Amino acid sequence: MVPANASSISGGLAMRFVKKIQTNSLRLKILLAYLAGMLLSVTLLVLAATWVLQDGLLQRWDFNDLPDAMAREMRFDDTGRPVGFQLDDMEFVGWAFDLENEGAYRVLDDTGAVVLRSDTDARIWPVDGELQRLERARFEFEHQGGRFYGATEPIVHGDRTWYLQVMVSTRFMALLHRVALPLVSDGILLFSLVSLLTFAVFAYIILRFTLQPLQEVSASAMAISPRSLRSRLSTEAVPSEIAPLVRSFNQALDRLEHGYRVQQEFLGNAAHELKTPLALIRAQIELRDSPGGQRDALLSDVEYMSRQVQQLLLLAEASEVNNYLFSRVRPQDVAEEVVAYLRRASEAANVHLVVCATEDVAWNADRGALFTLLKNLLENAIQHAPPRSVVSVEIQAASLSVRDQGPGVEVEQLPLLFERFWRAPHRRDLGAGLGLAICKEIALAHGWRIEAERAEPGLRFWLSHAS
Repeated sequence: MVPANASSISGGLAMRFVKKIQTNSLRLKILLAYLAGMLLSVTLLVLAATWVLQDGLLQRWDFNDLPDAMAREMRFDDTGRPVGFQLDDMEFVGWAFDLENEGAYRVLDDTGAVVLRSDTDARIWPVDGELQRLERARFEFEHQGGRFYGATEPIVHGDRTWYLQVMVSTRFMALLHRVALPLVSDGILLFSLVSLLTFAVFAYIILRFTLQPLQEVSASAMAISPRSLRSRLSTEAVPSEIAPLVRSFNQALDRLEHGYRVQQEFLGNAAHELKTPLALIRAQIELRDSPGGQRDALLSDVEYMSRQVQQLLLLAEASEVNNYLFSRVRPQDVAEEVVAYLRRASEAANVHLVVCATEDVAWNADRGALFTLLKNLLENAIQHAPPRSVVSVEIQAASLSVRDQGPGVEVEQLPLLFERFWRAPHRRDLGAGLGLAICKEIALAHGWRIEAERAEPGLRFWLSHAS
């Protein structure tokens, strides 16, 4: 028994196969267009050959060339009279006109007297009609119950003109074509197949090398990111038909870079300008003589706003790759500095910080940016870790992890951790929600990958070199 869903499965496979075949490949489309043109040319050639053969045109064309060829090979004696043909080039003349009632030739002078003729009976020649006119002509006529092709070809030699006349029966020409045409047809078919195969191979090779610059441009476009907006696509090897598209893309990058720079400058300038007024407000509140709940609440609000401004400034700096100064840095040293910097915060939260390095490694990084990244990760861990728990930093050759033992987050919330201004509902501080976003910007600028996973209990952040 065939399963009930077998037809639907086969139908789905067929649809996927059709979609795969109907790919939007420029190379495939051009190659198919070339092959279709080649097949159309061969088809038209076959149709034209069929029409020519059925209508007898090929026989007429062959006969019309015969008098010209014979006239070119005519030999003359010392007195200038025609005596025969160059048999090396006209071998068929020795036997083709010996067939009784099928063909003959003769040469006349300007008075119509016969000076040379084939060995056939002279009675084969008609006594009236086109053959009696001494002028160049090609014609057909009926004679002795048969149909013939006839021709008169003038030959000028010295100061005299001779007239070569040829007649061949249509059935003799048909016999020649019946014998020769199958060989010719096989040759045409073989030639067409070889030409089609050769053309397809060369077309594929040519298209591959022609479209190679487009693949390189595509790879360059994929490498452009907010940290490499100054990069532009080259149009040197791009086909002239595609060059306008590449130039338009570069112009779009110009506009995008300008807008991105304006946004980053606005963010940095706004954060910088807000720092001074907030510092003044804080100083005025602290100078009040009456400490109390309202004063403490105002100071807390100012502290929160100052933290937001500081993180906005750090985010603007982290988003600009030109702000980084790369060198060989030992991540375990930076981690120890961050632990020392956050010691008071960890002691206040009753959380113990531990750094564990499995081996002595050095990374190519900006030391200040790596310090900020680790500081934000550890601050985030301290804020979520329960009292009397451990936050660990583990350093390996190509990766680094920070783990806490807090409540963690739901699986569907993991992608939101690095979003700007997103804050977990159970964190204890009043942060701006930009710390992990800053970590992501720093990681991207270094070519690293940063991600989070549930540690059961707690949450683990992984920082690793992108493969």
